[in-house]
Amino acid sequence: MSSGEATSVRVDSWAWSVRLFKTRSAAAAACRAGHVRVNGVSAKPAQPVQVDDEVRVRVAGTERIVVVARIIRKRVGAPEAALCVIDRTPPPPPREALIALPRRDRGSGRPTKHERRELNRLRGFNDD
Repeated sequence: MSSGEATSVRVDSWAWSVRLFKTRSAAAAACRAGHVRVNGVSAKPAQPVQVDDEVRVRVAGTERIVVVARIIRKRVGAPEAALCVIDRTPPPPPREALIALPRRDRGSGRPTKHERRELNRLRGFNDD
């Protein structure tokens, strides 16, 4: 094996190198918290990843699904980092679908009996 070609690398280092996280310590913390899965199994920071492994990362409330296309150890520029991953993340739902959900103002307290019954009626729940 030559010095430039590696067959595996730590998952926290790789996720930071391909710019899934801003810092390596943030990548390691996400691994420890269970937000990183490699091939469907929760990953510790030192778990090795290889080419064609599927990595699922939960960042900022969204899940990203990427496949390892190339192994890199050091953080590189964004265009080169994009060549190291195959992004299989499904597109987000349209904004219209998110706006249609009814929301209460934060801090407005519990719903009144009238508001609760109206919400249940809108959601399709029956009190009968």
